[in-house]
Amino acid sequence: MRIRPQARPAATTAAAMVRARERGETTSADLVATAIHSARQPDAAAVMITLTAERAHYQAQASDRRAVRGALRSRLDGVPVVWKDLFDVQGTVTTCGSASHLHDEPAAMDSHLVRRAHNSGLVTVGKTNLSEFAFSGLGMNLCFGTPANPLDPALIPGGSSSGSAVAVARGIVPLAVGTDTSGSVRVPAALCGIVGYRASPGRYGPHDFAPLSATLDSVGFFATTVEDLVMMERVLRPAEPNQRTLPLRFVVPAGEWSEDANGEIDSDFDAVVTALRAAGAEVEVRELPSLVAAQRLMDTHGTIVGAEAFGLHGHRLDSTAPIEPATRRRLGSNACTSSSVAPVYTAMPGLRAAFAAELGDAMLLCPTVRQPPPRIADLQADPARYDAANATVLRTTMVLSYLGSCGITLPVPASRQGPRTGILLSRPAGDDVALLDRAAWVHHLMDRDWRNDT
Repeated sequence: MRIRPQARPAATTAAAMVRARERGETTSADLVATAIHSARQPDAAAVMITLTAERAHYQAQASDRRAVRGALRSRLDGVPVVWKDLFDVQGTVTTCGSASHLHDEPAAMDSHLVRRAHNSGLVTVGKTNLSEFAFSGLGMNLCFGTPANPLDPALIPGGSSSGSAVAVARGIVPLAVGTDTSGSVRVPAALCGIVGYRASPGRYGPHDFAPLSATLDSVGFFATTVEDLVMMERVLRPAEPNQRTLPLRFVVPAGEWSEDANGEIDSDFDAVVTALRAAGAEVEVRELPSLVAAQRLMDTHGTIVGAEAFGLHGHRLDSTAPIEPATRRRLGSNACTSSSVAPVYTAMPGLRAAFAAELGDAMLLCPTVRQPPPRIADLQADPARYDAANATVLRTTMVLSYLGSCGITLPVPASRQGPRTGILLSRPAGDDVALLDRAAWVHHLMDRDWRNDT
């Protein structure tokens, strides 16, 4: 089966911005002014919670002065970026996507990663919308609005890092930062047709963003190309010596991870597998016992995310602070999880080791989500459908988070019009460089087929 073209994202890449600056065709001030203008358009109203325009203009002008002196701090110096509103940005309120935080004191200083980005010359344009407390994979928000999925505004954008994904997919900025606990970068990236990377937990330093689950939280980035993600990785983390290159070997997990996909998603995934094999890759379908055991544990005893989210926010059920009805339902459903989830914690180290051993030097490959994104209106009209959709959209990525994996979702060049999803490449924790390297190869392969078909 031939891979067919997917509509190109409108965003200009970070790499293209860097090259344009080097040729003297643009400045950071121009790039930032364009980003702020785009963020202020009416159809982008729900993407950002806070615009830091004054800070951004100041940072851009400083970057342009450094460029004149030949003293840029990094390859991404002067490139605009936005942050999920779990990260502190000095002088702004960190809302966590909730009306209950609207009147909090502004942050006194930047979060650790925001400071590192600033010190590398990246320009903070603002803070993006999200599911309340980052506790949903749908990306809907009653207080700040739901960011419109650029592929179809009637459909959910995915979450919880919905605003970050849409900001990149709409071309407001080339890079956005989110967090991923159960799939909150990988899912919205897939549903918005862009690239999303969940790093290994702790890869970029301490997690001083507002948590959902201290055990499973991780940082993630959005872009339209893997090249941009590699640039971000190299700026924020020193080069690692003696990194190996993995063979062209992929494992598709047998069972629900590959067999429960909707017909159209399954067809698109099969086309990708066919293209990989035609390019000389080995693609094997087999069961991974660690994956099966991990899913069974969570189905039986509940999830770490549910237990730790209730530990953080369960007190709100008896509070007058405003929280969304859907958040209230999820918290209530996890009220007893903390007393049942102990076996899930106990088994985690052994299952993570087993997952790494079973995968060997292969890359795990599966659809990022199993069903097309549902319509927002349908979920708003039916709480039961809302809750079922939330569980379904996160089912693949949640178990891989539990197993500690880093992962990248790549947009699938589809053979049809309509919603897009993604393919998910995953490796055990700590193997991020090999993951990025192999994802770049796969993305190039699919992009080459796109060009050949146009």
